[in-house]
Amino acid sequence: MTDFAIISFVTEYTMQPAEIAVAVEQRGFTALGLPEHTHIPTSRETPYLLGGDLPKEYWHSHDMSVAATAALTATTTLEVGPAICLVTEHHPLTLAKTAASLDSISGGRFFLGVGAGWNAEEMENHGTPFKDRWKVTRERILAMRECWTKEEPEFHGDFVDFDPVWSYPKPVTPGGPRVLMGAGSKWTWDRIVEYCDGWMPIDGFNSIEDGIEELRAACDRAERDFDELTIEPLSGPDEGRLTQLMEMGIKRPFMMLPSEEPSVQEKMLDDYAKLIEKLGS
Repeated sequence: MTDFAIISFVTEYTMQPAEIAVAVEQRGFTALGLPEHTHIPTSRETPYLLGGDLPKEYWHSHDMSVAATAALTATTTLEVGPAICLVTEHHPLTLAKTAASLDSISGGRFFLGVGAGWNAEEMENHGTPFKDRWKVTRERILAMRECWTKEEPEFHGDFVDFDPVWSYPKPVTPGGPRVLMGAGSKWTWDRIVEYCDGWMPIDGFNSIEDGIEELRAACDRAERDFDELTIEPLSGPDEGRLTQLMEMGIKRPFMMLPSEEPSVQEKMLDDYAKLIEKLGS
């Protein structure tokens, strides 16, 4: 059976985090993804990943952890998490505690979509050189996993280095929150297999069909069970495409909800709910 989810930039002019979370849960969706950017440099030197002008919600979105807290405490079954969290903009000890706390408080309903980011100036404001972004991302995720699973975690890498520490609370989810990678380069598949639990691609920007085969091959190389991984693409509310994704075995697509005023978003969610009802009939 296929579940459906919503992804939306939550800003000061849209439905607020608790409000949108309740609306999404009430309409039968199982998860809410919250995109994240701490800021956008006004230089705008790095072109927008998807082309064209950068939408203003990229620099108006609420803080991810604050929005996720509001969304999780307002709901009972909804899974909530960043889609995606820019790991290059967080200290691993801090992000490990944030993720573990949200997972613990929500009873295991927090997931962690991750990526290295595409805006060079933005991550460099946080001290991460663009050329090192994936090396930094890898070490920070591995270090967080140590914090989630060890009583006295320590990590010694090129970009993350700390001696044994106490880091609590531990997540209630065994091994920590699910980590889903939002990327689609030729290196993505081996990265997912090494330190993630699934793939969160942008449908259309990334080829889901090709990616599934690449990911399966990477699992074979590493002797990891492909069925351990989940594939949860970010797609549009297109009946034909969603049907194709379902036929491919995708268990949960995320549908993008534009960052509009609340009344507009509510109407869109009603339309999306009718669509998933039709797809499930």
